[in-house]
Amino acid sequence: MTVKEISNARTTKQSNLPVFNEFQDGESSKLAMEEKLKDETFLKDSIPTWFAISGYVGLAAISTATIPIIFPPVGWYFVLASYIVAPALAFCNSYGCGLTDWNLASTYGKIGLFIFASLIGKNGGVIAGLAACGVMMSIVSTAADLMQDFKTGYLTLSSAMSMFVSQLVGTGMGCVIAPLTFWLYWTAFDIGSPDGPYKAPYAIIFREMAILGVEGFSALPKHCMAICCVFFVAALVINLLRDVTPKKVSQFIPIPMAMAIPFYIGAYFAIDMFVGTVILFIWERMNRKEAEDYAGAVASGLICGDGIWTIPSAILSIFKINPPICMYFSPSVTS
Repeated sequence: MTVKEISNARTTKQSNLPVFNEFQDGESSKLAMEEKLKDETFLKDSIPTWFAISGYVGLAAISTATIPIIFPPVGWYFVLASYIVAPALAFCNSYGCGLTDWNLASTYGKIGLFIFASLIGKNGGVIAGLAACGVMMSIVSTAADLMQDFKTGYLTLSSAMSMFVSQLVGTGMGCVIAPLTFWLYWTAFDIGSPDGPYKAPYAIIFREMAILGVEGFSALPKHCMAICCVFFVAALVINLLRDVTPKKVSQFIPIPMAMAIPFYIGAYFAIDMFVGTVILFIWERMNRKEAEDYAGAVASGLICGDGIWTIPSAILSIFKINPPICMYFSPSVTS
């Protein structure tokens, strides 16, 4: 379907700009003109199809040649198959991310993880599955990131070409900065330790999924599949109830996906989201218009602040500088 749409666009060469034949007075007219200006600014530039295709083929060739050297269990044909399948998944992910601001790259990466881990089996299937998952996630996630950049460019009256070039520059910088940042964390902290500050829950989860792909359902605990089936059906039923009930009732029915995220990621995420939701709930009751306008900016600031502090924390840990206050709890008898 994507290839068909691209071919039609190249054949017709017609502009898809909306036409405004009539305007209303006041605010409606102003909003209509703003939308028209955004559309014209965003669509005035285009990325040549030959550039996109040649770039993707070149990256696929480099990955196909180098990844089997880094991860020997991964054959070159597996990497090539990932690059052939990934564009369809990247389109789905970028489309969904543009609608919901939710990047589900890890979900699409699990497709490659289970398939390749089960195909290769016990002779390196875990490593191969994780490597294939990384390849798939990098392609799918980049497509979603670019969609977010285009969305930002549209809202800020920026050129789509400039956003694309910025993405290229940022990706090139990431190839240098990301390994250095990883080395910084790896040196400063005991990554993956269950008692450390960075438990790396995703690493444990993805490794267990790779083992599951190799060994099958026999690797799961007893009754695990039965519990999974029960909750799967329950999630479908709850979603169906949300769709068929009136809005005044459905707003009180929980969303299964939102309930599942804390179990998947960890309690720390659930606590942050709960506190933020309470703040937003109170804010909307006090001033709904102000909450709608500034809630996103406030949330972004809190998230960035939490993330930025990890760098000074890592530097302090490298120099063995510990916090001056230490608090712990013990039974009254021993204390």
